[in-house]
Amino acid sequence: MSEAPHRVLVVGGGAAGLDLATRLSRRSRRHGLAVTLVDRAGSYVWKPRLHQVAAGTLDTAEEEVTYLAHARRVGFTYRPGILRALDRAERTVTLGTVQDAQGQDEVTTMLPYDTLVLAIGSHADDFGTPGVLEHAAFIDSRDQADRFYTALRREVIRSLDDPSHRPVSIAVVGAGATGVELSAELHQALELAEGYGLPGLRERLRITLIEAAPRILSALPEKVSAEADRVLRRLGVEVLTNSAVSAVDETGVTLKDGRRIEAALRVWAAGVRAPSVTRGLDGLSTDRAGRLLVEPTLRTRDDPRIFALGDCAALIPEGQQRPLPATAQVAHQEAAHLAGILPGYLAGGTLAPFTYKPRGSLVSLGDYDAFGSLGRLGLFPGGFIEGRLAQWSYAALYRQYQWVIHHWRVPLVWLAGALHRMAKPRVRLE
Repeated sequence: MSEAPHRVLVVGGGAAGLDLATRLSRRSRRHGLAVTLVDRAGSYVWKPRLHQVAAGTLDTAEEEVTYLAHARRVGFTYRPGILRALDRAERTVTLGTVQDAQGQDEVTTMLPYDTLVLAIGSHADDFGTPGVLEHAAFIDSRDQADRFYTALRREVIRSLDDPSHRPVSIAVVGAGATGVELSAELHQALELAEGYGLPGLRERLRITLIEAAPRILSALPEKVSAEADRVLRRLGVEVLTNSAVSAVDETGVTLKDGRRIEAALRVWAAGVRAPSVTRGLDGLSTDRAGRLLVEPTLRTRDDPRIFALGDCAALIPEGQQRPLPATAQVAHQEAAHLAGILPGYLAGGTLAPFTYKPRGSLVSLGDYDAFGSLGRLGLFPGGFIEGRLAQWSYAALYRQYQWVIHHWRVPLVWLAGALHRMAKPRVRLE
């Protein structure tokens, strides 16, 4: 009688979880693993591109990975659901699988596991600021990005039909990569729309980018920050630094110094926090941002059967004070590492610690420009790159992700994408 396969349950189908499930599944037959991926959505769009979804410059039908089809192709099982609870003694997770209009569970189910991997991502942190949850949009998920695009389209139409030519006013709070890239992408979206018979549309756009820190892109080198700031101001974005927000309401944003920013649309892209469910996962330890505390091997500190990776995990490298940043680069490296060591560990081997290899940071401002730092490669002064080289490097990161997911099919994916873009406009006009 053959031995039952080892059940590996991966909760979260984002950059880390989808990568891990895909890699493990390609090894599953050889190592006797039964891999199941859980995610609340039916498909995934690479999170660093959500600002393009929100601006309407990305065709999600072309770019998304449908979990069910991908699972069949590579060999794992997909189960829709939202993580609600964990029972470590019974080795089960409780999922909310059907929700009503208010988001309350109508149907729940329990899934067993032998090894559990939590990769449930993160979202922006409202820091308890009054009015944010009620009056600001988030773009941490595909659904949120789609909802913002719908609101943007509605506001653009209102502006076109207003005889006073009122502006399309948008306040973006948080000048990290998401806020900066969204601000540029919105300009590009309206510029593209002008070419389809909507003259003067971009001139009506009024974007205010609000940042509490002394400079935008504070996690990146100062030169990258300075160049991105220059491009945004050239586009007409009002950049406010050293400007903390005290409240958000249905017509705008109030700053702590008393200034008032009127905005028909408000986007909150500040801070990083793990989903609230992490604080109630049967005693698993978390940090102040709700991230699960993990050992260098990516195993949680409280349970040898449970691992965490990506944005929801707090891994503090030796000799440092802060966890690794919540970036796709970190998530993909962690997924590749765990996929490489987990089968051997489950067969009786040991766990090797994860070592992060920073490969620089890049920020893309649509077709206008791109900037980045390539760390210690030594090929460019200070590792700084810009222009076409930076744009190609930014695109290469996405191509690497596509290669992991689609493998030998990726040339077909690229060809289909190229043909699709030739046949359709570069901006959503529906």
